[in-house]
Amino acid sequence: MNSIENKILTKIKKCGRGKEYFASDFVAYGESKSISKVLANLVKKQVLLKIGTGIYYYPKIDKKLGLGILYPTLDTVAEAIAKRDKARIVPTGIYALNRLGLSTQVPANYVFLTDGSSRRIKIGKGKGILLKHTAPKNLAFKNELAMLITFALKEIKEENVTPEHLDILKQKLQSVPREIDMMQDAKLMPVWIRKLMQKLYE
Repeated sequence: MNSIENKILTKIKKCGRGKEYFASDFVAYGESKSISKVLANLVKKQVLLKIGTGIYYYPKIDKKLGLGILYPTLDTVAEAIAKRDKARIVPTGIYALNRLGLSTQVPANYVFLTDGSSRRIKIGKGKGILLKHTAPKNLAFKNELAMLITFALKEIKEENVTPEHLDILKQKLQSVPREIDMMQDAKLMPVWIRKLMQKLYE
């Protein structure tokens, strides 16, 4: 058991603080039961934090300003889960609007569409990540910003789009280098979003 713990400690220290881990990251070191026991022990020793079911964090600590433990953001955790599951994710709902500056509301739960399995993951107190399965073709966008805008507009709905929304999106699109074709994913967008994007991108 000590051998497994030493190997895990060596790995996490080598990678540095501020990184999320799962039991599956250490499968080469022993049986799953033994790894789970070691991780639980490292949590008890306050070397690792358990920030969600099966999610461990080697905490980054701010000593300069005395802020203490710097917890990972929910989107960082979601990206780590997606990487582990070899799945794609894209923000949707209020979180997508927040990412684009279309809403100042900060959601307690971050919602992502994924081609992986649907599930809810509790992170800390009152926070969580909701992964909603969608068909892979819905995540086939080549341009991440175009995908984010598409899902944000779907959340708003055509009849609720305001001039303020359009101004914000126009600024976002104007900041994209002209050599990047924002309309390369046009066929993946609903017709009304495609037309709106074309107008904003002129």
